[in-house]
Amino acid sequence: MRLTRLLALVVIAGFAAPSYAQMNFEGLDLGGGKKKPKKKPEKKPEKKPEEKGTGEVPLPEGGLDLSKPVTAEPEKPKDTKPAATMSFDAVDVSGKTGDRQKMDAAITQFKNDNFEPAALAFFDMSQDPAMAGLVVESEYWLGKSLYKLGMYHSSLQMFSKVLARGPATKFFKSSLEWLFFIARKTVNETVVLDEIARYSNYEFPERFRNEFRYLLARYNLVRGKALDDAEQTGEATKAFEEVKRLALMIPRGDVFYPRAKYLEGLAYFRENKLEVALEAMKEVVRSTRQAEGPMTAEAKQLKALREMAFMQLARTHYGAKQNRYAITYYDKVERGGVQWLEALFEASWAHYRIGQYEQALGNLITLSSPFFRDEYFPEALILKAVVYFENCRYRESLTIIEDFENIYGPVQDELDVLVNKNMEATEYFNVLDEVRKKNKAGEKLKGTDEILERILNLALTDKDLKKTVDSIAELEGEMDAVGQKGDTFKYSNLSKQVIERLKDQRQALIGKAGLMAKAKLDFELGQLKTLRANGLRIKFETTSMEKDFLEEMLKAGGQKSVVKNYRYTVAVSDDQLYWPYVGEYWRDELGTYQYTLTKGCIERDSANTKKE
Repeated sequence: MRLTRLLALVVIAGFAAPSYAQMNFEGLDLGGGKKKPKKKPEKKPEKKPEEKGTGEVPLPEGGLDLSKPVTAEPEKPKDTKPAATMSFDAVDVSGKTGDRQKMDAAITQFKNDNFEPAALAFFDMSQDPAMAGLVVESEYWLGKSLYKLGMYHSSLQMFSKVLARGPATKFFKSSLEWLFFIARKTVNETVVLDEIARYSNYEFPERFRNEFRYLLARYNLVRGKALDDAEQTGEATKAFEEVKRLALMIPRGDVFYPRAKYLEGLAYFRENKLEVALEAMKEVVRSTRQAEGPMTAEAKQLKALREMAFMQLARTHYGAKQNRYAITYYDKVERGGVQWLEALFEASWAHYRIGQYEQALGNLITLSSPFFRDEYFPEALILKAVVYFENCRYRESLTIIEDFENIYGPVQDELDVLVNKNMEATEYFNVLDEVRKKNKAGEKLKGTDEILERILNLALTDKDLKKTVDSIAELEGEMDAVGQKGDTFKYSNLSKQVIERLKDQRQALIGKAGLMAKAKLDFELGQLKTLRANGLRIKFETTSMEKDFLEEMLKAGGQKSVVKNYRYTVAVSDDQLYWPYVGEYWRDELGTYQYTLTKGCIERDSANTKKE
């Protein structure tokens, strides 16, 4: 009997075990609260071994406790109410887990420098409606991936999307930081300035705050200039006041301090507060002094800024008719640098004002050298004609005016045609761009194209326009770079979307460049008309003076001379060598020429004449 009872218990236990596996979820306690009393398993019909439970719910650790007798309890009525906490929706996290795994796998690809497959994965996730919860994170990482691929404009568009979702997202501040990285990589930082200005009311990370203040000041300076051009003086003044306020917030010693002081000086110069403007520019010079060492990218930027400050100091003194001070600052501009030719030309006028005609003409010899054939200095010929006129060299003066007319008369005619066509902004850019492409391809330009090339160089003397044109070229380069990627990337939906957006951005920049080009061409056309009018006036004055001297010569029976010979010497200082110019240009001689005037007006000694 005892053996029979023991066998019966074993049989009951064996058939009872599968019943746990087949139980519904209603009796499981997943909340971690008070433990519910156990239900006794109901006796079920005997099943074959293969019909036993599937094991979906694990048995308690250690298996069943058989040391206690199994007693049956009266059957309780079934609860027809569903347990709210036990629905499949509440516990089904398989979808989220899968999405997270995809995201983590793509991030791993990014960290392993596999940027192309990472970008494709992030793009796919950002487009998948089923992964809407991770769309912001996908866009953020896609922006980083595109940046690493050198696609800075596409990266900017993606970070802009993240920022547009507002500061509530956890990627907002990080995306703001990436704007600064992109601004350092693009040839024209103004493409990022609009985006930075849009979020100027938000708090930027500490390490970027001074850079942000500088960029925002730069944005306001550009905006103020545009408002001045549009004759909205009141709004322009507010923008320039903001420039000064932001500049004052950057402490001395910060890397952006000299750049901000330069902008501050320009703001004061615009208000004609020359003393304050001069002090700001001198502070730029003081704060950009550098010890000898390797020329890093940062050192080059500071050096360029220093020379721009020298130019502003020289121009301010020139405007105040302090010509010797102006010459001192012009001479500080490094030979061969970006500002050098401009400094040589402007210094020529300062030398002319104080009667240093030899040095003025020497500078103009450098500007007329074949090394700078494509540079645009039409006023140089006018100045040269004026110098010869002042020294009674009337025949040479007339010859120079004739050369000016032959060169720049057709340019003015072509400008008249272009400006009066009233074309769309993009068409103005396209006309110039065709010449740019021919020039880049090395094609020899003739006739109208050669004149248009001069006009292009004329237009590109505007630095803001040149930066915009450079941005267009950068966008075109980015589009070309997509075609050089692997086939998987090149033919992906991401590439198609990127190229379409780059085309839209390029078209917008072309419109902007077209407007700037038209405005610049309008301005230069007016300047060229003024120069030609001055040339005609010089021609008239020269002809009139020649007539007067000829009449005096006739009255004097041919005994009166118009000009006299100057005494001159070839003596130079110990560290110089006198070398006569015979028509050849050597690169190491540029900027050192000094013209020797051998003749001048007979009634006065031009060497002692001081003009202000």
